[in-house]
Amino acid sequence: MSERAAPTRGGEMRERATREFATRFGAPPAFVARAPGRVNLIGDHTDYNDGFVLPMAIDRAVWIALRPRPDEHVSVHSPDFGETLELDLADDTRGEGWGEYIRGIAWALRQSGRTVRGWDGVVTSDVPIGAGLSSSAALEVAAARAFAASGSFSWEPSEMALLAQRAENEWVGVSCGIMDQLISATGEAGHATLIDCRSLAARAVRLPTDMAVVVLDTATRRGLTGTAYNERRSQCDAAATALGVKKLRDVDLGTFEKRAENLDSVMRRRARHVITENARVLAAADALVACDVHAVGRLMNESHASLRDDFEVSRDELDIMVEIAAALPGCHGARITGAGFGGCAIAIVDGDAAGVFAAEVARLYERATSLRPLIYLCAADRGASIERL
Repeated sequence: MSERAAPTRGGEMRERATREFATRFGAPPAFVARAPGRVNLIGDHTDYNDGFVLPMAIDRAVWIALRPRPDEHVSVHSPDFGETLELDLADDTRGEGWGEYIRGIAWALRQSGRTVRGWDGVVTSDVPIGAGLSSSAALEVAAARAFAASGSFSWEPSEMALLAQRAENEWVGVSCGIMDQLISATGEAGHATLIDCRSLAARAVRLPTDMAVVVLDTATRRGLTGTAYNERRSQCDAAATALGVKKLRDVDLGTFEKRAENLDSVMRRRARHVITENARVLAAADALVACDVHAVGRLMNESHASLRDDFEVSRDELDIMVEIAAALPGCHGARITGAGFGGCAIAIVDGDAAGVFAAEVARLYERATSLRPLIYLCAADRGASIERL
């Protein structure tokens, strides 16, 4: 099944949130907060190694229609889950479920010295959950936008992204890097963003107008809490220590090859992926500037092989999807996107071939796996926003 990104989807999601809010709370909301998901063109598992990434915010987002409250209580309804949560923000007892992303943001904001006020709200989203498109980061950043509006403190995108990352690391328990939250907060329409995850320096990179970005959802899912994700991060930290550096970002390929004997076989593979992936990210950004889509595709293919063989975060369905996509006319390259272990791959395709490509990759993948995929033609969108009604 393929799905072209509809120009009115954002408007429909916004209207769904505001309409549901009025029904539940008896009056229109005061604000609508929005934060997009993201897809990473190249550069996975480099962010928590202080490396480089090249994501883009996508035209799929989390929307929160809200009305501020004078207390520290959040009453929030999700029509997607069919669930209403009552959250006491003063209670630091950790729980489970999607509400913990909201409570984690409130906790991180309080830790930063900000005054947190509650709100009544309705949350809607068209970011697929567990697909590797950062639904959790979008919820975190949208919640931060909502708390900024309710608490009347200023919105500083990079700082808010860091607080959202802290919430996911220390409250939710996923040792993610900064990429997902930062691109959700700072994305630019029509552009990917080259991010230095150490300095947080970011440079917008315009995407060629004749290039389509196609997200390939394998219909497999993974949850990051309690998975091998945290194990991979620990292995990278151990490799950096064995190489005598703070982070793998500080090792170039030549130095790695000279010192690789200091690592066991697992750490050697993990480090090799991170070091070569950083180089691929920088090369891909340069290739996009030069409108050399073929070079970007070649780098994406190399990235997938590295994630599959050295970082070992692929699975059969992802490999099948990438192999099918890369062989189709008009496709320049394909790879896993996100943390791996399930979820989505990504392909870059000639714009005039994207529709046929989407239908054919869906047909061939379903025939090979008996799974029905969703294929999203995504546009690069702007970062988080707030609308006062």
